[in-house]
Amino acid sequence: MNGPRYRLGVVMDPIESIQPKKDSTFAMLLAAQRIDWEIVYFLQRDLIVRDGVAYGDGRYLSLADHPERWFELGGQWSGELGGLDVILMRKDPPFDMEYIYSSYILGRAEQRGALLVNTPSSLREINEKASTSWFAHCTPPSLIARSEAELRTFLEEHGKVVFKPLDGMGGRSIFVVDGNDINASVITETLTEYGTRFILAQRHIPEIAQGDKRILLIDGIPIDYALARIPAPGESRGNLVLGATGEGRALTERDRWICAEIGPTLVEHGVTFAGIDVIGDYLTEINVTSPTGIRELDREYGIDIAGQLMMAIRNKLVS
Repeated sequence: MNGPRYRLGVVMDPIESIQPKKDSTFAMLLAAQRIDWEIVYFLQRDLIVRDGVAYGDGRYLSLADHPERWFELGGQWSGELGGLDVILMRKDPPFDMEYIYSSYILGRAEQRGALLVNTPSSLREINEKASTSWFAHCTPPSLIARSEAELRTFLEEHGKVVFKPLDGMGGRSIFVVDGNDINASVITETLTEYGTRFILAQRHIPEIAQGDKRILLIDGIPIDYALARIPAPGESRGNLVLGATGEGRALTERDRWICAEIGPTLVEHGVTFAGIDVIGDYLTEINVTSPTGIRELDREYGIDIAGQLMMAIRNKLVS
């Protein structure tokens, strides 16, 4: 007996463009389908607000765990988004103004009764790079600035640093720079657009060679295993899209301590599902927009992370 038949809406990228073998949103939808929830699929363009009420024009969706035929669109669904039981906001970055506008629309649906995973306010407040400053005791020495002088001083203090744009994804425009790099000024000028954009600088963590660990949390509690993304030869970035190798690892005591420090704050801000990045002993990023890693960990350890997430969502709906 699966209990009530809830109706779940999902806002995502075009489903025909995903890689089902790796896609965490697909894993979530499969888990919802297994417990007989109805699924309604939306693109951002399908959302509107009229006279203060959020509406959507979506399609019913059914799925199959098949590499070539993984979805089938059914009939139209049109109505008030607040009438859905739960809405997953799983549009991949970039986190641009259109994403923010979508969060405003979904905020109206939340106000009218839908459970949002994650809440629209948390999507806006928890930038994956900047929000690490909330937990400075868990991070490497860090600086958010757009002043070239401040960034140069930070580089001189630490000898080797990582410069990142605050709105980047997939390893885009991440630079590892040491104090002898003659291109250091060019890099900071380019990333800050000559002092007009903030960036994040972090002391370089040499343990990146052993992998950038993605740890998934449901209601602030970590899954017992992390996906370590080991950079490809000659590469400094642990991103799977850049050729990194994924390898499952049990959480360390330090990993669990970091999660215990972060988890309550995520829950307080309405985050049901998050993915944090840990290199060595340090937190480097917090991802609440569209965390990935579910399918890789499920395959390696025979677990059902998306199923656990659906149970957590169901508990919220019945509480």
